[in-house]
Amino acid sequence: MKLAKPLLAMLDGQSALILDIGVGGAFVEHYGAVTSGDKFRLSFKWKGQDITFGCAVRRTTVVRPADGTQSAVSHTGVEFVEKIGDSAAKLQDMMGEYVGRVLAAQKANAAAEEGVRTSMLEHMGDARRARTKGFLAYLWDGKAWTCRRTQLGQQPRNGFTVAAYEEEEDLEVLCRAYESADEEGRALIKLVAELSVSSAVK
Repeated sequence: MKLAKPLLAMLDGQSALILDIGVGGAFVEHYGAVTSGDKFRLSFKWKGQDITFGCAVRRTTVVRPADGTQSAVSHTGVEFVEKIGDSAAKLQDMMGEYVGRVLAAQKANAAAEEGVRTSMLEHMGDARRARTKGFLAYLWDGKAWTCRRTQLGQQPRNGFTVAAYEEEEDLEVLCRAYESADEEGRALIKLVAELSVSSAVK
């Protein structure tokens, strides 16, 4: 579920932000660095009720290294591996309500109605976009990919550059498509990448 605004949360007692959430896991911004397989508790509130899950790290990236005075900041994808109390049912209720709002907004949009509900569609995913800075450059040497973070949105000669907030699964699809594409197809993929870059710099 792509959130329009981050959800305040606690990760093992430390403040964190949930940027995306689903029934099986979440994408979280937090202080410090973790490694794949690390476990912790993630808790947040919905309508005044506590929702808590035991989580395991599936992927993580340090988006701001520690600089001596400040801790590192990381973006981490976690899987919910333990349900605490009735948290699973509460999360289902939360997601059901959210999906209901999205469907109502889509219906209003289809009917060309103006108002707050239609603007909701425009802001889906804003939580992650607003908290993820910079770009990812994917470089293809003909056999393998390398990926590096960059502050420049320029397209490389071999490969593509996209906004750093793009979904990992979508980028894997782009990489596979690039590998098998001809020159014209690769040019189209770069156009898609440029749209991603331009949306990040608005």
